[in-house]
Amino acid sequence: MDTTTTTTADTGYGEWEELVGAALLGTGRRQGSPAALLDAAAVQTVRRRAGLRPAEAGPRPDPAPRDPRPAPPEPARRRLAQLLAGRTGAGGGGRRGAAPDLTELLPQWLAAAGRHGYRAPAALVPALLDAARARTDLRPQAVALAGARGLWLARLNPDWRFALRGGAGGTGELPDPGNRAAVERLWQEGLFAERVALLGTVRAHEAAAATRLLSTTWATERAEDRLMFLDSLRVGLAEGDEPFLEAALGDRSRNVRATAAELLSALPESALAGRMAERALACVGPQGVTPPAACDAGMLRDGVVKQPPAGRGERAWWLGQLVEAAPLSCWRERFGGLGPAEIVALPVAGGESWREELHAAWCRAAVRQRDPGWSKALLGSASAPTATAPGTASLAERAKLLSILPDAERAEWVAEFIRAHGLSEAFQLLGVCVVPWAGTLGRAVVDALDAAREAGSYPWSFSGVMGLAERCLDPAAADHLESLTEASDGPPDTSPGAAAYWSEAFQRLVATLRLRATMLSELAPRP
Repeated sequence: MDTTTTTTADTGYGEWEELVGAALLGTGRRQGSPAALLDAAAVQTVRRRAGLRPAEAGPRPDPAPRDPRPAPPEPARRRLAQLLAGRTGAGGGGRRGAAPDLTELLPQWLAAAGRHGYRAPAALVPALLDAARARTDLRPQAVALAGARGLWLARLNPDWRFALRGGAGGTGELPDPGNRAAVERLWQEGLFAERVALLGTVRAHEAAAATRLLSTTWATERAEDRLMFLDSLRVGLAEGDEPFLEAALGDRSRNVRATAAELLSALPESALAGRMAERALACVGPQGVTPPAACDAGMLRDGVVKQPPAGRGERAWWLGQLVEAAPLSCWRERFGGLGPAEIVALPVAGGESWREELHAAWCRAAVRQRDPGWSKALLGSASAPTATAPGTASLAERAKLLSILPDAERAEWVAEFIRAHGLSEAFQLLGVCVVPWAGTLGRAVVDALDAAREAGSYPWSFSGVMGLAERCLDPAAADHLESLTEASDGPPDTSPGAAAYWSEAFQRLVATLRLRATMLSELAPRP
């Protein structure tokens, strides 16, 4: 074999093309046999590689910025490596087995590490970014934990480019919000993620300074960036933001205008909220509902969308948007001093369809304005039939209303719902409850699972709730659950294999709760 090193131009380009032709046309026409073709291709590959001239070395990148946050304790680092590897210990055959699903515990590890103020161990940052690339739900926490080193690596690897657009980027790069020159320099020159993080830091320091900073480049920002910057104002939204948001109502982007209108309607004393209240009060009162006859220019500027979705009437569509954006405080006087629960209980002249439109709009307003009094009134009794809910029968909408209630009140309401209706309808409601589920809510979930097992229910229909319980139940419940890990015969008509499945599911639940307890203890700072 001739292995003389040559330049790329001398490595037999024509010979390589002949080999490619032989592979495409068939070896019988150009080469003696497939083996001879492969041998010749191997020789040519070696010659081509050996003859490549080395490219000119690029500039060495600057070192990664220092991240002042501490690394987690060594046991926690080992645990993170295990979670990133995704070793579940599950057996084959499609069944999860009794071993915990480690990939589902990764978000909890990241959240707990963030609460402790840790940074990601340097050696695990690439694996962490790979995990966040595959799972978008991990990105905010993963990018924050990866910090300045993660952003540094993202600039060098296009696979991790998402980190440059979406996260806070850690705490190591941001200047002191009082250092005006440094703030303006980073705002003008920084990456998008750095600018989002900077805006949040400046806003926490002085809200007015954040909107002033945003104003300096607003006209030149891309529409999608303007939208994301505007969306970041939800945190700490206050009356001082009104002038900036009012000006954004005239933005050239429809999405930016809509978001500005939504934020202004969440400020009950804003001029837009007053305009919407005037329009809504003209349509709704003790006498019934009279929807708007037209969508005028003023309504359009204030964020009302003229064209309804398919299947919705125009006037009902406009009415819902007006009521949704009006301050909930305006209804007490309109209805003679009645409170939210009394107003919601009133009959609506004009038929059930107008009642549903009005109550649905009030539900959206309660969520937007984060009003617990109206949210509680629209939820009604947790033990009442779902179809008779005063606000909405939709579990998704009720979950949004629940998210406005104080944590303890929310947990108590969901626990009562589970006791009355079981777990099959509670999945979305449980998703908005604070983790870990302790006290009344934790007991209600465990009792409902045990009741379903004893009743011979199909265990597969509870797999979603069981998986949620593994991640959300208080780890202290593990000892109480130990007694449920033994197989039970159940009623005579129990589905074959159900008892073994329930036993296995409870074993996995107990093992996961104990692993979560260990995981959290590993993250605790060492003295």
